[in-house]
Amino acid sequence: MSSERLSIPQYAMALAHVASLRSEDPYRKVGAAALDHDNRVIATAYNGLAPGFDAPPGFWMDREKRQKFMLHAEVNLCSLFKRGEAKIVATTTMPCTACMQTLCAYGVKEVYYRDIYHTSDAPEIAATYGVSLIQITEFPQ
Repeated sequence: MSSERLSIPQYAMALAHVASLRSEDPYRKVGAAALDHDNRVIATAYNGLAPGFDAPPGFWMDREKRQKFMLHAEVNLCSLFKRGEAKIVATTTMPCTACMQTLCAYGVKEVYYRDIYHTSDAPEIAATYGVSLIQITEFPQ
């Protein structure tokens, strides 16, 4: 990476990556960051359990069993701002179908992601709602 200033998408993706490092999920660590209309950071979040919930012994061993209890990074992120406050959301994995719907409902205009999530309808949902959905792979990690 050169010494040039990071672009806003790269900046947002770097923040999402750092947020993902907080995830307890041993299978998939997802982070997300939200920027307002002036490109100021308004929230960061990651996938995990509801705040204050301590997982019982053995909880992390069975991915299928625990998956329904995991809150996605985008859901956690949207709980931290009001509709219309966030213009940009960056997430380390392409939003799943439900998360893309949620981002659209919150009025997000640009979504950046690093990893493709093949079982997601996010591209079609983004296109329908006029939301930019762009893969960004070059950013500080």
